[in-house]
Amino acid sequence: MSLEFMTVAMFATLIFAIILGHPLAYTLAAVATLFGLIDNGFVVSRLFEMFINNIWGLMENYTLVAIPLFILMAQILDRSKVSDALFESMYVVLGSIKGGLGLAVVLVCTVFAATTGIIGASVVAMGLLATPALMNKGYQKELTAGIICASGTLGILIPPSIMMVVYGGLTGMKETSVGNLFAGAIFPGLLLAGLYFAYIFVRCNINPKLGPPISKQEASGYTARQKWAMTLKSLLPPLILILAVMGTILGGVATPTEAAGLGAFGAGILAFLNKKLNWTVLKESAYATMKTTSMVMMLFVGGKFFSAVFLSMGGGDVVADLLIGSGMNEWIILFIMMFIVFIMGMFIDWAAILLVTVPIFLPIAIELGFDPLWFSLLLCVNLQTSFLTPPFGYALFYFKGVAPTDYTMMHIYRGIMPFVLLQIISIGLLCLFPSLVTWLPGVFFG
Repeated sequence: MSLEFMTVAMFATLIFAIILGHPLAYTLAAVATLFGLIDNGFVVSRLFEMFINNIWGLMENYTLVAIPLFILMAQILDRSKVSDALFESMYVVLGSIKGGLGLAVVLVCTVFAATTGIIGASVVAMGLLATPALMNKGYQKELTAGIICASGTLGILIPPSIMMVVYGGLTGMKETSVGNLFAGAIFPGLLLAGLYFAYIFVRCNINPKLGPPISKQEASGYTARQKWAMTLKSLLPPLILILAVMGTILGGVATPTEAAGLGAFGAGILAFLNKKLNWTVLKESAYATMKTTSMVMMLFVGGKFFSAVFLSMGGGDVVADLLIGSGMNEWIILFIMMFIVFIMGMFIDWAAILLVTVPIFLPIAIELGFDPLWFSLLLCVNLQTSFLTPPFGYALFYFKGVAPTDYTMMHIYRGIMPFVLLQIISIGLLCLFPSLVTWLPGVFFG
């Protein structure tokens, strides 16, 4: 069989198996095994040796130890109710503005994103906490769903982010190290949060019925001094934790893995100060960490098998020759790669997309002359849309699970569309102003 046919057949088989509903990690490994045997003439020992070498390299990767530590930090913070106090203070401070409660959700999710990288925790927590408040104040259903789903996904981009840890561990390049990725993701994450903020503010001022302010009586129940006190009391603890984690990484004091350990310890201290640290919280956090880490690592194993077989049989060269040899402008090729990732994000988990596409697309981007760090952040911002795009956007189902019973999936689908468009706009802005990605890593790491 020709190499081109094998390349197409391997991807077609993967997509068909995913459509049938098989678990993604095992599907990746099974497809890799099938085509690996076909490619090497059914020599089982040779394929087994390839898989063992890849798994050994994966297990030796010290950077990946940060994954369970960051997940543990997120789980403890989720149970310490840090976001509850922050939302209550922002409710009072911003509630009197048109669309102010929506702005409060974006602000809380932005801070929460910088302390946790777990999308499910952010969307579920804000869904339970903010949805009743927004609905009681007359916010449109679609806008409420869009605000909570989109803001909740910021955690996958704003560091410390599990996606960045996986990406850095996958490439092994100095330019795309976890520290560089964390530094490069700060401005894109804040840019996206700023676009959400501006959209909600402008739209609710044009049509106040979409997001009416709280009553004057409710807004005037607190003095300016009380508002400042509430804000500082709820905002300072998570900010100190953010500075402790990110400051040690960007300052070169600690590796991402060491900073993750510090973050988990700091999350425990915050839970203790909030009187939420007990045996039940520790047990549930540890159990949830074990489950999530196991899922991520199984995806990593399956994805490594798939990419190893695909690259060893020459599939990467086929894709590179198809794109680079086409004679198309490099920006058109970049658009094609981003479009492929966007479409894959509608159906496949972000980790699997990284593991399948990065070994193929990153060398192509480098050969085209694109900065590898800038391209990597474009890819990561693009992957954030995978949590929002129908039919399988995880954030949509997380929100549906905690939303009032009169919410339909169509309410949620209509609500997230403007925010998906904002994410696409943010990718365009990063293309126009690449220094948004590259400047901060240059300052900290040279």
